[in-house]
Order: sequence, then structure tokens, then C-alpha cells
Amino acid sequence: MPLEKPYLDVPGTTIFDAEQSRLGYHLNQFCMSLMKADNRARFKADERAYLDEWPMSEEQKQAVLARDLNRCIKAGGNIYFLAKIGATDGKSFQQMAGSMTGMTEEEYRDMMIGGGRSVEGNRVVGEDGTAQAHRQPQGKAGATRNS
Repeated sequence: MPLEKPYLDVPGTTIFDAEQSRLGYHLNQFCMSLMKADNRARFKADERAYLDEWPMSEEQKQAVLARDLNRCIKAGGNIYFLAKIGATDGKSFQQMAGSMTGMTEEEYRDMMIGGGRSVEGNRVVGEDGTAQAHRQPQGKAGATRNS
């Protein structure tokens, strides 16, 4: 019987718990493989072929190929492992985090310097804050992507 998870009602948040860890085990192991230069080179040479060496789900592979980090997290990815993909692509963690919110790197930086998102309207799913699903993605980068 699964444990009660009251944290599932936090908008815009996926908690990396034991269930997520099991779901994303091979995805996260793939990410860790990118710590070796030879593996990064193999991955960049033929991403699909390299991903097919890992027993990941097709959804996980497609999320990696699309560089959709939110989708990767939903599929069990841990952001600290997923950062290896960004590093392989020459992206900073700030650029990656911005992409996850639909913000430009500058918008994301400015938001974080300003204290991050407000908790107002973001305490539980269904409120009207900026982290709610109906407000995503936000920022100029998200508007451009969704035009």
C-alpha cells in the first residue's frame, strides 16, 4: 500500500520520493553516465542510439531528446542528475531552470534575486498563483514558444 502523500497538492512541484526514484532509476543513471567525456561524445554523436542502450521508457527517451526537463522530472528524473544533460549541452543550471518556467535566463535570475515566486496563490493546486498549471509556462521565453 502506498504511503499517503499530502505533498502532491503543491503546485508546480514534483517531490523526488522513493516512488519517483524507482521510476527514474535508469534515466538518472543515464544522466550520471554523462560525467565521462567518452559517454558525452557518444551521446552527442547519436543521441537516440545512446539512449537506446539504456532500459528507459520511450517517454523518458523522448523527454531527453526534446530537452523537456519538466517532462523528465515527471518521468522520475532528479534535477541534480538532469543537470548533466544541460552541462553536456553547455547550459548553466540557471539557463536550465529558466527553461523549466518558460522564462529567459535573465527573467529567471531577476525573479530569484527578487525572492522567488510568492507563496500567495501557490500553496495548493487550484489557487491562482504564478506556479499553478494554468499559468505555465510564463515569461517571454514561454510566450515565444507558445505563439
